[in-house]
Formats: sequence, C-alpha cells, structure tokens
Amino acid sequence: MIHIQNPNTPWEVVHMDWVTALPHEGDTSYNEFPVIVDRYSKTPIFLPCNRDYTAMDTALLIWNRVISHTGLCKNMISDRDPKFTSALCTNLHKLLGTKLLLPTAYHPQTDGLAERMIQTLEDMSKRFCTYGLQFKDSDGFTHYCCTPIPAFLIAYKTSIHASTVSHHGNQSINEAFEYAKQKWDKSHKTPEFKLGDLKLVLILNFNNIEGPKKLKYTFTGPFIIKALHGTNAVQAELSGESENKHPTFPVSLVKHYTSSDEKLFPFGNETPLEVPPLDESEEKKVLKVLK
Repeated sequence: MIHIQNPNTPWEVVHMDWVTALPHEGDTSYNEFPVIVDRYSKTPIFLPCNRDYTAMDTALLIWNRVISHTGLCKNMISDRDPKFTSALCTNLHKLLGTKLLLPTAYHPQTDGLAERMIQTLEDMSKRFCTYGLQFKDSDGFTHYCCTPIPAFLIAYKTSIHASTVSHHGNQSINEAFEYAKQKWDKSHKTPEFKLGDLKLVLILNFNNIEGPKKLKYTFTGPFIIKALHGTNAVQAELSGESENKHPTFPVSLVKHYTSSDEKLFPFGNETPLEVPPLDESEEKKVLKVLK
C-alpha cells in the first residue's frame, strides 16, 4: 500500500467525488452533487447541482462555494470524471497553482475518503428522508419535533471526528494508515514487473468484449509492458479488442504471463497443417439422383 502524503493544515489536500442519479428536487431540478472532503479534518462540503452542468459550471460552483471560504488547496484527489479531465479544468488548476491528482483507472481506493463519505451521506439521507420525519398515528408527532436543529445536522454533528486538534489529528491519520497498511499488506503482495515483460490483464472491467463473459477467459493478453508508474501501476501496449481501453492498470488486475513448457506440451507451438484449397475449376457431373 502506497501512502498519500499527509496534510499539515486543514484544506491543504481535498478529496472529491460525485453522487449521481438522484431524484429531481426543487425548481432547479437538482439531481446530483459533488462531495468535497478535507483530508485533514474530514470536514465535508456538499454542493447540489444538475447533471447538465458543464466543466465551467462546476469550476464556478467550486470557486464560489468552496474556495471562497476555505482558500486554495495544494492537491485535489478526484476520479477520472470528464469534468475533471477536461482541458478547462487542467488549465484552471495550472493557473491557480493547485495540482489535480487522478487515480489509476479501475482503482477507486485512491479516492477512498470521498467514497466513504458518500456512504455516510447516503446512510444519513435515508434516515432524514424517511424514518423520524414522518408523523406517527399514535401521538401525532415526529421523532425529531422537539429538537431545535434539523435531523440531518444531528446525524452528523453527534458523530466523533478524529481531527479536533492539530497534534491529535496528525496522529490519528498516521495510526489509521498504518492499521490499514498492515491489514492490506498481510493479504496482498505486490508483484514485480519489468519493462518488456509479458502480462495478462483481468477482463472484469472490459465492456467491449464480444460474447458472454462467462464463456471467456478471466484474463486477456498477453501484452507487453512499456512503462511503469511506481510500484502500483503498469502501462501496457494493448491490441485487438482491448486497443481502445485505458492502457494503465493497477497491479491488482495484472499477472505475469508464462508460456507453455515445450517438454510438457510438445505440440503446443507446432504450426498447424495447411489444408489445400479446393479446385473449383474442374466441373463435376451428376451421375444419379437418389430418391
């Protein structure tokens, strides 16, 4: 497991992800929103928006609702959403002096803080929208009618946050990472790859392969490794049905390719026999028609 550099101050490193496919609400028809989480204090910001927002609309939303209150961050970790990989966002980050960190394809663990906050948000929203805000026939009141603040804030404010002071916050982040690293490294071994090696790629995320996946091999390839990105990702030279896929894969989806042993399988590498083509120039005559 590779450690992401810890921030020293709040809002120095932020994680960002999107919640989509929500029901329409209000005159503006909000149906999705970005989730921005401070890596230091774990403080989230939720920004309601519409699915039709462009990259410019998203940039203005973040500028007016986040940066104007928290200041510029040094690093922003996000997924490979087209809104973030567009030329507009790339140039905007260069002008602001911030750095956009995009994870490897098919590796959501990099943006795990935002993913975990989305799970918490969904759990809070279910309770906010259903249980507790409905009137009961027995007494005619809701569960939260006597509370001075909304139930949504109660659900979040009563939870314990790790980073209450600077020293305790840094210590909590380091301890959490070391615990997760110990659990991960116990059951995962990072394979060693070299440039020019042949590798097989798991077809779990390949949607453009023809035919049913259950009848296909679990891995496809082999492909030649043409670049190494640290110890957690490799770049392959794809071909055939996989040519249009993103060429960079995490090592968890890759394994070494071992060719067949010629001693155990002596006929595996032999050239197949060539069948001569039929000579259609000679015309055949019908001798008899069977009834």
